[in-house]
Amino acid sequence: MQQITNTILMIRPVNFRMNEQTAVNNYYQQVLDNTLPETVNLKAQQEFDAYVEKLQSVGVEVIVVNDTPETDTPDAIFPNNWISFHENGDVGLYPMFAENRRLERREDVLDIIESKGFEINNVVDYTSAEEDDVFLEGTGSLILDRGNRKAYCGLSARADEDLFIEFCEDFEFTPVVFTAFQTVNNQRKAIYHTNVMMSIGETFAVVCLSSIDDKKERKALVKHLKDDGKEIIDITEDQVINFAGNMLQVKGANDTSYLVMSQSAYNSLTASQISAIEKHTKILSSSLDTIEACGGGSARCMMAEVFLPKTK
Repeated sequence: MQQITNTILMIRPVNFRMNEQTAVNNYYQQVLDNTLPETVNLKAQQEFDAYVEKLQSVGVEVIVVNDTPETDTPDAIFPNNWISFHENGDVGLYPMFAENRRLERREDVLDIIESKGFEINNVVDYTSAEEDDVFLEGTGSLILDRGNRKAYCGLSARADEDLFIEFCEDFEFTPVVFTAFQTVNNQRKAIYHTNVMMSIGETFAVVCLSSIDDKKERKALVKHLKDDGKEIIDITEDQVINFAGNMLQVKGANDTSYLVMSQSAYNSLTASQISAIEKHTKILSSSLDTIEACGGGSARCMMAEVFLPKTK
């Protein structure tokens, strides 16, 4: 099983803004004062286009689909939360916490992926869980170590433990469960998505260990990663705020790998963290300031990895 892929799905925004429905438990979102909605959307589009260009320049295949202006989908730029693509031809569809994010799920996206020569054999649909207010937001909630068949999940309002276990049974992953926290107004609150504090590459893992308050959970996580031969690159909670956990390793031309992150994430890293990462992979960074501020998500959230088999 491959851990990284050369093909990425990205959704270009048309109505990007701060989503008031997700701000209730995404404490990374901010309102940009005195900025017109059109300006915010335009800036997000510029950041998106520059980011896609950077990925393509190193040989990453990017399938860009435009968001639809008819739906009110300010977070459509983060498709990794509603869909995942797997090597056996399975596609996962996920239940979303915010009602306006449920509108992001589009049948035609599957058609577009198939038109690019990929094979979809089976759709595993968890979206009916929304009726019971149960959520699991794709590879925002799930950090997949595909090679070692392990799935890591930080529980939160957007990541239900029972549904996570069900996913692991369906897709044959061993579950690793914990809760990761951040400090908000002097209180410890669950981090909304696991992929904000953790990223797993082929031979390394970037993770904020101090966000896992329970010592047993932290110890278990470290043991899993070490048993699988991953070098742990520990980041601080301040670095998590700068989206240094929201990274994804991808494959470019000539099988060269890149750890993709935002400019603010890169700027927050220390020299020793950078050299630790560069022992394993090259680094690719792009400025995503507007998207991070209003969307409360970053480089990793914007990429849905395509692992599907090619049609014969």
